[in-house]
Amino acid sequence: MTTHTTLPPERFEADRPHLRAVAYRMLGSLGEAEDAVQETWLRAARADVGGVDNLSGWLTTVVGRVCLNMLRSRRTRPEVPLDDRVSEPAVGPGEGGDPEEEALLADSVGVALLVVLDTLAPAERLAFVLHDLFSVPFDDIAPMIERTPAATRQLASRARRRVRGSAPADAPAAVPALPAAVSAVDRGRQREVVEAFLAATRGGDFEALLALLHPDVVLTADRFVVPTPEPVTVGGARPVAEGAMAATGRARFTGLALLDGRVGLAMAPQGRLRLVLMFTITESGITGIDVVADRERLDGIEVAVLEAVGFDD
Repeated sequence: MTTHTTLPPERFEADRPHLRAVAYRMLGSLGEAEDAVQETWLRAARADVGGVDNLSGWLTTVVGRVCLNMLRSRRTRPEVPLDDRVSEPAVGPGEGGDPEEEALLADSVGVALLVVLDTLAPAERLAFVLHDLFSVPFDDIAPMIERTPAATRQLASRARRRVRGSAPADAPAAVPALPAAVSAVDRGRQREVVEAFLAATRGGDFEALLALLHPDVVLTADRFVVPTPEPVTVGGARPVAEGAMAATGRARFTGLALLDGRVGLAMAPQGRLRLVLMFTITESGITGIDVVADRERLDGIEVAVLEAVGFDD
């Protein structure tokens, strides 16, 4: 007589943090990640695990399959336009999860990574997340997406290139090229300034923010940012700093990213890109900020992870 071996609840609970981490990177939403982990438990509780040698690895593949199905289902549903919702709270009632916890998770994973992952096809995202972020062998991933291990490796490689990005040959249209008399700073300095801008905005440090801005800084925001009937232009360090202080709530879901090869900020609640800040930075400080929420413009900006290191080639 065959014995059915069930998974003890306490054994599943031991793996819950890991499974939630996998699901969050797959789905970009804490609420959806929790749903995926719960579905994984329901499936695992019904399964016979008597012949499973590596329960953690097996549970990882189960949650991966659940997330893959959720991603595919998501793609068949019409998207809710985000253009006119940027000024609303980033996460509202019924969207699942604690907004503060979601913001901390986004910070720990990296907002730019979540944004890039959201652009990938479900199979690419699964291959990259499971292999590059959680060291699942391609041989184990391939059956989940009905591909060969070699084809799965190619999917992960393609995703990896998207994560790394590539600097454009010419200056991006969203940020005009600097005048010949003004020299741009290197990426290290860009990062230092943008990190300080984000920290000052999150912390409400008006004086620190003011110190980063050139006295004649100009901020432009398209009509979808506020929203307003027309684009908005603000000039001068103090007015720009005051405007940034008013957007402290948005900064919770904002992180550093490479935007067309230059260091900027991306706001992406639940992993969905809603807004970017593109900076013009010189030795004199921040001289220009372009705030973009127009979906068409956002789709034309290449977003990449600032430090895409540690991934296989």
